Amino acid sequence: MHPPTAQTPVRSKPWGLGLWIACLCLTLGWDASGADLRVMSWLGHEQGFALRDNWWLNTVLHDGFKRLAVVVYLGVIWVTVSPWGPWRHTARLQRLEVLVGITLSLLLISSFKRISLTSCPWELQAFGGTATYISHWSWGTRDGGGGHCFPGGHVSSVMAFVALAMPWLASQQAQDKRKGWVWLIAILLTGLFLGAAQTLRGAHYPSHTAWTALICAATAWANHQVFRRLQQSNPRLPA
Repeated sequence: MHPPTAQTPVRSKPWGLGLWIACLCLTLGWDASGADLRVMSWLGHEQGFALRDNWWLNTVLHDGFKRLAVVVYLGVIWVTVSPWGPWRHTARLQRLEVLVGITLSLLLISSFKRISLTSCPWELQAFGGTATYISHWSWGTRDGGGGHCFPGGHVSSVMAFVALAMPWLASQQAQDKRKGWVWLIAILLTGLFLGAAQTLRGAHYPSHTAWTALICAATAWANHQVFRRLQQSNPRLPA
């Protein structure tokens, strides 16, 4: 892994922001359409969700990936403090940016979940639970369930790593950008895959995965802007 080329103050094209806004609009449209509940109605019935305790979805794709994400996160901390292998060629400030971006994304999603009153689909009365369906936009309204289901915490263990791609995506060099795109696409596809697995189990609505991705992407972008300005305003800082 080669370090992304040092940033220049040239203003980058706003394609990334445009793509994020487009995804935001699609997600808002999905929310407004009520598609979440329709999808869950296709997957579940009054006795619940048949795949809730499926070994692959539960043990492998939920519990297994959760443990793997912890190991990878600890690895990021390790290479930030004591780089080894290809990370030795990555600038210290960029390693720190990646670690801070991932951490902020995880903390933000966790904070949203802590205050959310939205319950998981498998808690709805329609699927054998006690909760009534209420949109996650109805802030402060209890639905009769356990709450704390929005956004997707499990998916955030992957989506938070969008911050890993940012230094390369923002590079002025085409080769670096390609590497950033590879990282980004791999992270997003893995996150969407895990989100779909949770939806099949009845644990999360599809929109929970989309909102988690949007929040993590926005956090990674904002974090990158802070580090970029930090480097520009303090050029003597080790890159």
